[in-house]
Amino acid sequence: MVRDGSPLAVRRSPSPPADRGAPGLERRTPGVGPGQAGRRRPLIVGLCGSSRPESPTMRALGAATRMLAQAGAETVMLSVTELDLPPYQPDSDERPPGVRRLVGEISRADGLVIAAPDYLGGTSGLIKNALDYLWDLRDAPRPCLDARPVGLLACEEGSGVGGALPALRATVHALGGWPTPLGIRLTQQECATIDPYGAIASPAVADRFGTLTDQMMGFCYAWSHLI
Repeated sequence: MVRDGSPLAVRRSPSPPADRGAPGLERRTPGVGPGQAGRRRPLIVGLCGSSRPESPTMRALGAATRMLAQAGAETVMLSVTELDLPPYQPDSDERPPGVRRLVGEISRADGLVIAAPDYLGGTSGLIKNALDYLWDLRDAPRPCLDARPVGLLACEEGSGVGGALPALRATVHALGGWPTPLGIRLTQQECATIDPYGAIASPAVADRFGTLTDQMMGFCYAWSHLI
């Protein structure tokens, strides 16, 4: 829990960003919070696995990246639908622009937030396909998701919920990432408390997002002097 007056307390402000351009979520921010003195701002990539551009999953991701930006992180949001990723082929040397952007952004990132729909005992094939492409980073200085915290958001978008978080955790572990202790599963009613700008009306939901922000930022800063 972050107390009022602390460097991260500003993230809880319900007011929309002063300069947001066209209506909707900010897709890239340089970090609006104070950050940590003497440390560079960590870069955190948000990845949305829903096929619907105005989905509850995208709004949840917007809320997470907004809090992280207010806590001092540089953030960028990516949508697997907008990236238009073809089915992963490990033996192919051809990578279209969407794949190169996904892999390039994550190769530079200090952390990742994944928001995915939760339905039918699992999640979308779109997000699994996107994560498969991170295997292209297996020979990088920081291979795949090595030494990166990964926050997970599972948003109820149908029946048979409950399988998305375990599936995402298993994939993140296989890629060498560190899923945060808190993974957030949101009901449809909880998703409805998040507006199109990522502001959260429910104090209980905002508190869970605040804990996720603490865990992400704490890990990024703890590892920043080692990598």
